Amino acid sequence: MPQMDRTQGYWRPELETMDPQARQEYLDKRVAEIVAHAYAHTPAFKQKLDDLGAEPGDVASVEDLSNIPITEKADLVALQQKNLPFGGLVAAKLKDLKRLYISPGPIYEPGEKKFTDDRWTQAFYAAGFRAGDICQVTFNFNMVPFAFWLDECLQMMGCICIPTGVGNTELQVQFLKDLQVQAICATPSFLAALGDKAEAMGLNLKKDLNLQAAFTAAEMLPESLRASLEERFGMILRQSYGTADIGCLSYECYHLDGMHFAQDCVVQIVDPDTGQPLPPGQPGEVVATNFDKAYPLIRFGTGDLSSYEQGQCACGRTAPKLTRIMGRVDQVTKVRGMFVHPGGVQQVAQKFPQVEAFQLVVTREANQDVMTLVCELGQEMADREALRTGIERQLKEVLRVKGQVDFRQPGTLPKGCKIIDDQRKWD
Repeated sequence: MPQMDRTQGYWRPELETMDPQARQEYLDKRVAEIVAHAYAHTPAFKQKLDDLGAEPGDVASVEDLSNIPITEKADLVALQQKNLPFGGLVAAKLKDLKRLYISPGPIYEPGEKKFTDDRWTQAFYAAGFRAGDICQVTFNFNMVPFAFWLDECLQMMGCICIPTGVGNTELQVQFLKDLQVQAICATPSFLAALGDKAEAMGLNLKKDLNLQAAFTAAEMLPESLRASLEERFGMILRQSYGTADIGCLSYECYHLDGMHFAQDCVVQIVDPDTGQPLPPGQPGEVVATNFDKAYPLIRFGTGDLSSYEQGQCACGRTAPKLTRIMGRVDQVTKVRGMFVHPGGVQQVAQKFPQVEAFQLVVTREANQDVMTLVCELGQEMADREALRTGIERQLKEVLRVKGQVDFRQPGTLPKGCKIIDDQRKWD
């Protein structure tokens, strides 16, 4: 049976190939609609406009968004602490929700009963996923929304989902083999781990498995690792970018020339100091506005640094493209697909009075993130292993990422050092 074409086509051709001027007019209209809706239904956004002395009619276009202050992730936490559960940012009533998610922070997020956001579906199609594919989703289904979003979008597309979640590599390889899975959603490091496990089980990745397309997110994808995985499995591997707060913002197509802006949202690159939009090629913070009437986030700052470029791609898509993620505006970093905040690291360290100084060091070994909490102890410990076990348990519980502990002599860490030191290198 000949294999289907996974290199061409669009999920929403009317938007993905739209004339840029027509797209601008379309987005201007959507912005005006969501601003009016958020003002009428979310007290926190209404307060923000009132504080500016503005009315919804003052924000009638994408350009007008620049007059609204950026809402950062830390603002979500602060608003929710004052007004549980959603900080006055959710327009839907609790009885109209299907799920409640809890992301690191903690940040409580709504899951509406009828999911209609197809931005991840656009990314899947561009990555080569097609209707009828059996797809294995190996992202975390525990509390956070991302894997559930992927499941919903795969259903929109007509795919069959295997919700495996993380871990259990031997069992996951068995699913890949027995069910002849065609598509997979995973972090780059977990794909590499699955390949290693399958080969250790005596399998030939190309002959015994049937993977034809892979979607990856939540981690950096070095080109050397992409090339290795595509060659080992004989599949297409494409990445996407977004956050667990605002959803998909950009994705790669077959031609690998940047990440197309997702349709039905606004993506801006802004000056981190002024919040004003920057021209193509200039690096700045990724700021986005969604059109979700249940949870409208307007001018949400991702904290990620990137730049964008304009021009039609060889695939026919006409939206601007993000170039690459260059780092973070703050010290927040992503480890194994989860955001790790300096405040969370402090929370762990403060539980142990023996720890006088600390720094979280993130490195990368064999395509896997390694998180180490370097600790200086104020006094010699009789039972360091018990202390190590306790700290590592708290790292897992508070940060939701497995980490290790390295005890050092007092004075090893520089005074005033940053809480998180990301030493990873991406080739």
